[in-house]
Amino acid sequence: MAIFCNACGKELPPGQQFCGACGQPVGVAPVHNRVARHVQMLGILWLIYGSLELIGGVALLFVSHVIFGHIVRLANPNQPNPIPSFLGPLLSTIAVFVLAKAAACLAGGVGLLQRASWARVVVLVAAFVSLINVPLGTALAIYTLWVLLADNGQHQYEALARA
Repeated sequence: MAIFCNACGKELPPGQQFCGACGQPVGVAPVHNRVARHVQMLGILWLIYGSLELIGGVALLFVSHVIFGHIVRLANPNQPNPIPSFLGPLLSTIAVFVLAKAAACLAGGVGLLQRASWARVVVLVAAFVSLINVPLGTALAIYTLWVLLADNGQHQYEALARA
């Protein structure tokens, strides 16, 4: 009895684990769905976006601790301080939130590239939070929502994660 590749249809010799023509594993049906075509690009884009968020968070943390901390310490106590005292802690708090968002974006991007079942939820949460970051965050969030939610995206991603 002859064995044929599920992806390209080429006849395979007995005992072969992968198709010599297309590289598809023997006995595994090829996955053809909309999410499968976009999930690798989506993972890469989330890694890039997370890296940009990480750079912004580190820069904001640097500004809040080094620059504002240094200026406030050098201010003459006899003269009014030109910088409000709440600005340093406020920027530090915002930097922590930006760094947490960057960590979620990076983890979600890695998870998507590995087809992890948890990555879809992490990336969707990051997408909803990123909708307010015009233009890059908004564009990536819309693309993510289209890929992972539209046209039965949840079931397609779950099938992809199981395969």
